[in-house]
Amino acid sequence: MTAYVPPMDLDEFRQAGHDLIDWIADYWERLEDLPVLSQVAPGDIRASLPASPPEAGEPWADIMADVDSLILPGVTHWQSPNFFAYFPANASPPSVLGELLSAGLGVQGMLWATSPACTELETHMLDWMIELCGLPDRFLSTGPGGGTIQDSASSGALVAILSARERVAGQWRMPELVAYTSEHAHSSLEKGVRIAGLFAEQIRVIPSDENHAMDPVKLREAMVADIVEDRRPFFVQATTGTTSTTALDPIEAIADVCKDFGAWLHVDGAFAGSAAVAPEYRFVNAGLQRADSYSFNPHKWLLTNFDCSLFYIADRGPMISALSVLPEYLRNEATEKGAVIDYRDWQISLGRRFRALKLWFVIRTHGAEGLANFVRSHVDMAQDFAERIGNHPSYEIVAPNPLSLVTFRHIGGDAENERIRDTINASGDAYLTHTKINDQVVLRVSIGSQHTEQRHVDAMYGLLDTLA
Repeated sequence: MTAYVPPMDLDEFRQAGHDLIDWIADYWERLEDLPVLSQVAPGDIRASLPASPPEAGEPWADIMADVDSLILPGVTHWQSPNFFAYFPANASPPSVLGELLSAGLGVQGMLWATSPACTELETHMLDWMIELCGLPDRFLSTGPGGGTIQDSASSGALVAILSARERVAGQWRMPELVAYTSEHAHSSLEKGVRIAGLFAEQIRVIPSDENHAMDPVKLREAMVADIVEDRRPFFVQATTGTTSTTALDPIEAIADVCKDFGAWLHVDGAFAGSAAVAPEYRFVNAGLQRADSYSFNPHKWLLTNFDCSLFYIADRGPMISALSVLPEYLRNEATEKGAVIDYRDWQISLGRRFRALKLWFVIRTHGAEGLANFVRSHVDMAQDFAERIGNHPSYEIVAPNPLSLVTFRHIGGDAENERIRDTINASGDAYLTHTKINDQVVLRVSIGSQHTEQRHVDAMYGLLDTLA
C-alpha cells in the first residue's frame, strides 16, 4: 500500500506562514512604488507559466520566487494608495488574519450542526452591524427577519428576487411578473432576474431625475402601464449610492409606490451603506425601515476583505420557502426542532465558509469610533478634492458627491476625458475609471483605500491639472 507523505510538515508550515505574512507586510509597504494598473498584455501571464504541472513537488521558496517574478506583474493593485478606480476593496491586517483562521479551521458551515460557532457568530455580527450602522430593528435576528453574509451584493439581489417571486407564487404566472430598477442601478439586477427564470423584457428601467436618482413618479407610471396589460409588478430594486455617481434613490417615495402595488422593495447599498458607521452619514439609511430586504458590502469600504456582503431581510419566510431543500443526509435534531438558523436556506449554494471571523476581527480591532473615523477621512479628502476640481477652469463636477466618490469631466468633450483617463492609467502612477452620464464620458475618482493619504489625493489632482 502506498503511503501519502505530506510535502510540508507542521514545522515547515509554521516557517512558510511566517514568511508569507512577512511577504504581505512588505508588499503593503512597497505598494506606493508599484504601477497601480497591471502593465501586462493579454496572454503574458499564461505564457510565463509551465505548460504542464510538475511531476514532483517543488520547494516553497521556489513557489514564492515565482509569485514575485510571474504573478506580481499581472496584479492590478487594489490596495494601492493610488487606486481611485471602481469602489475600494480593502484587505486590512485583522481581516486577512480572520481569513487565515477561517482557512485553517476549514469549517463547512452549511448547517448550525456542522459548526455552531460559524452560524452563531455570523448571526451576532449581523446584529452588531445593525447597531453600528443605525439600521432598522426590523432586520434583527430576534424578529421574523435577520441577516447573513453573502459573497456579493449580486447574490443578495438574487435571493431577494427569488423571495419576491415566492411571495406571489400561485397568484400570478411567471411570464406576467415585472421587475423595476433605475437606469443607474447595478447590472446584477438583470442577471438575477434571468437566473430566477424571467426574461430581460420583464425588466423596466426607470428614468432618473436631475440628481441621477430613480424617479418615483416614473416608477408609478410604469407600474400602472403594466397593470393595464395584466402584468404584475413584483419586485423593485432601489439603490442608495449608485455605482456611477453614488446617487441616493428616494427610498420612502419608492416604498409608497411598492406598497400600492404589492411589490417587494430591495435596496442595494453595496458601497455607500458602510458610510452609516459614522452617524453624520446615516442619510444613506433614509427609508430603509420600509424595505423588504437590504444589502451592503463591508468588503468595499469597511476594511474587510472580499467576500463579505451583508444581506438583511425583514421576513425570512418567503426566502426559506424558496430556497430550503432538506435531503435525508442533512437532517439533524437541531434543524428538526426549528431551534437554529441554517444559513444554507439563505443563499444559493449549500456550502459556506466561516466568513464572520474576519468581520468580527475587524470590528473588535477598530471599534465603532475607529471604523467611523476611517470613513470620515475618505469623505473629507473627497470633499476637498471635489472643491478643487470644481474650481478648476478646465473641469466641471457633473453630479452631487455626498460621500467619497467624485464624478467630473473635462469641458473639452469625450475625447479629452478619454485621453486623460488613458494617459493616467498607462503611466501606472494612479488608476481611475469612467462612466457615462447623459451620454457623456465622465471621470470617476473613488477615494477609499486604507493606504490613501492626503498626499496621494494631491498627487492625483496634480496629474489632472497637468493633463488639463
